[in-house]
Amino acid sequence: MSVPLQDLSIRHKIGQLFFIGIPGPELDEQTRLLLEEVSPGGVCLFARNIREAAQTRRLLDGIREKLPAIPFLSLDQEGGTVDRLRKIVTPISAAGRVRTRQEAADMAELIAETISILGFNMNFAPVVDVVDAERGSSSNGLFTRPFGHSKEDVVELAGEILRVMQQHGAIGCLKHFPGLGGAKVDSHEELPLVNISKDELFDKDLYPYRELLKSGEVHAVMAAHASFPAVDLQERGQNGKLLPSSLSKHFITTLLRGELQYEGLVITDDLEMGAIIKNYGIGEACVMAIDAGVDMLAICADPGNIVQGFDAVADAVGDGRIEMSRIEESLERISAVRSFLPDPPVFDPARLHSLSSEIAGFNERLEK
Repeated sequence: MSVPLQDLSIRHKIGQLFFIGIPGPELDEQTRLLLEEVSPGGVCLFARNIREAAQTRRLLDGIREKLPAIPFLSLDQEGGTVDRLRKIVTPISAAGRVRTRQEAADMAELIAETISILGFNMNFAPVVDVVDAERGSSSNGLFTRPFGHSKEDVVELAGEILRVMQQHGAIGCLKHFPGLGGAKVDSHEELPLVNISKDELFDKDLYPYRELLKSGEVHAVMAAHASFPAVDLQERGQNGKLLPSSLSKHFITTLLRGELQYEGLVITDDLEMGAIIKNYGIGEACVMAIDAGVDMLAICADPGNIVQGFDAVADAVGDGRIEMSRIEESLERISAVRSFLPDPPVFDPARLHSLSSEIAGFNERLEK
């Protein structure tokens, strides 16, 4: 039975701010101990965790039963190069191939039903980075992940993905705020310096957020690890280095919370990416992100890093660097979004087999 967040211990409350990865495909002793120690608010599965359908559902059901509060259970199921379910169902085509609102709706319905049957209740998608013809040649790791070739395409197509996916039981997450479309390098490797003007950032990259937030359907936003040297919001850390947007109070609190008036969840991109790990210790990065206004900290691979980050935030609360009221703010947002989570449907392998065929047909339609 799920425990109300206000009834959790302080350490378990802090754990709710963590969105973690786990080591393997089973709920083994190492994973059980990790879940007990951190009590995370969310768990994200990757290809290493997903071998076949029944195993995946068993793993997610076990995680849900192990934790005191209903967790967000997510993956990155975008399609194309980012597809975690290729061992289970036909890989779905890339977002960049979607051309119409109907195709976006069909794609969203296929993804949402598939992941729901497997036991997921959240998807780290859609990508709303704007990659137009001018930006299309950059090696920034986005490839065909964004929708369309203009900011208007992104709003129309990604907005439909979000709406339909959530209509079918999977909470979506817009990413990567404030926008990686103008980046020249991949934040998995190093911190991108996005050398665009403030006017370009606000006119192009923030356009999807401004438009989609108006719908009231955006429950989660993922903060990118990027810096914007030509934008006056850009901060420097105590080490003198440009501060990633994911750790920046100016970007998270002043811009996203304040100017854009967003009240939902903010989740960091994986804090083990090179953009963060090469410049900050994992513990310090977690404390900085919470101080900036982030609600949930994604640490997706190393259990040691997860525990280190958790201990750092717990210590910062203990010594007053982070006020408990700041933790409570995030818990309120987590609880509000959690209220939208449906109960998992009955596991139906026959329907998964049918969905795999439907995905193949959908891919063929996109190729015409």
